[in-house]
Amino acid sequence: MKKILAFLVCPLLAFAQTEQDPVKEKAARIHAKALVIDTHADVPINMMKDGFDVALEHDYEKDGTQIDFPRMEKGGMDGMFFAVYMGQGRRTAVANAEAKTKALAIFDKIHEAVRLHPDVAGIAISSKDAYRLQKQGKRAVFFGMENGWPIGNDLNNLKMYYDQGLRYVTLSHSANNDICDSSTDPDGPEHNGLSVFGEEVVKEMNRLGIMVDISHVSDSTFYDVIRLTKAPVIASHSSCRALCDVPRNMTDDMIKTLAGNGGVIQINFVPSFVKKPAQDQELSMKAIRLKMRQTDLSEADKKELAAELKANSKKYEKDLPTVADAVNHIEHVIKLTSVDHVGIGMDLDGGGRVQGLNDVSEVRTITEELVRRGYSEKDITKIWGGNIMRVLNAAEKAAQTK
Repeated sequence: MKKILAFLVCPLLAFAQTEQDPVKEKAARIHAKALVIDTHADVPINMMKDGFDVALEHDYEKDGTQIDFPRMEKGGMDGMFFAVYMGQGRRTAVANAEAKTKALAIFDKIHEAVRLHPDVAGIAISSKDAYRLQKQGKRAVFFGMENGWPIGNDLNNLKMYYDQGLRYVTLSHSANNDICDSSTDPDGPEHNGLSVFGEEVVKEMNRLGIMVDISHVSDSTFYDVIRLTKAPVIASHSSCRALCDVPRNMTDDMIKTLAGNGGVIQINFVPSFVKKPAQDQELSMKAIRLKMRQTDLSEADKKELAAELKANSKKYEKDLPTVADAVNHIEHVIKLTSVDHVGIGMDLDGGGRVQGLNDVSEVRTITEELVRRGYSEKDITKIWGGNIMRVLNAAEKAAQTK
């Protein structure tokens, strides 16, 4: 009798194991066809460390890293904007020169990685490059600059960075700089928006065809940029304040204003920007980040704070937002405006992580969630890459008409 039952049950189990989830099947087809682009990747932070090779596959569980070329391929991530990130330091001639030197070193490191692996990746400076590299089965590496500090007080630096491949600049980071006010400077506003020099920076970015990125900037800076720019702007890694009330996120009016400008908000997956954390978690994170903003930290201090941040994240892991929580932000933008003004900038390797998405190899879960909610292939193609490529094209066109 047992043998007969086993004979009957085994085929049923085999069928259950091979039966495919229709949502996953549909999502896989859409994901494979779409140009999948993320606009904010902090992998250069790891690339600048001794021993990290972006061409080798790493393991999030072992080293905490989230991006490399093999995992990009596994996740069907066609291209990413690698961030030339510089935390705000002192605003002196000497410090500005050091920031410029460090930024150029990051550019060099990224160029070198692509040059050493031409069969795997290519530098992209236009939408044409991205689509060409996708057809070739290669990863497209775009350049963004997070924090305009390395521009210093010299507009000529923008042309130099543009020639290196730079296609967007996040005007500020977590503190005010000579360009504009930040949304999170503990001392509050300094320029009440863009500085006089910042206005010239925006004009020069328009002239060159560099997208203006308003993630991290103060609300007043955002509205100053919108009044001044001649091209659509982006928020390369921001989310919705209506769903998570933090200064780094955009208000509904800002999102609608951005849409009116033709721009796009790329949703950030940093947990505290996706879902408001518990009060004790928020206070501990703020305390750590305030320490990290100090400009005179030694390497030992930085390592200690990084370990503290990691331990704090581990402590509250059960409260981590989900992929669905992050997609709620995408849906909120669509309801406010349309599907033409939202995309994805997860901030991986810079704090971005939700349940169901530990690293770039798992980004199909986003497409699955969008399919589950009834979004069409056309919609999903716009969200993943179509919208940001449209804005990049518009920035290029605006530059050509000057």
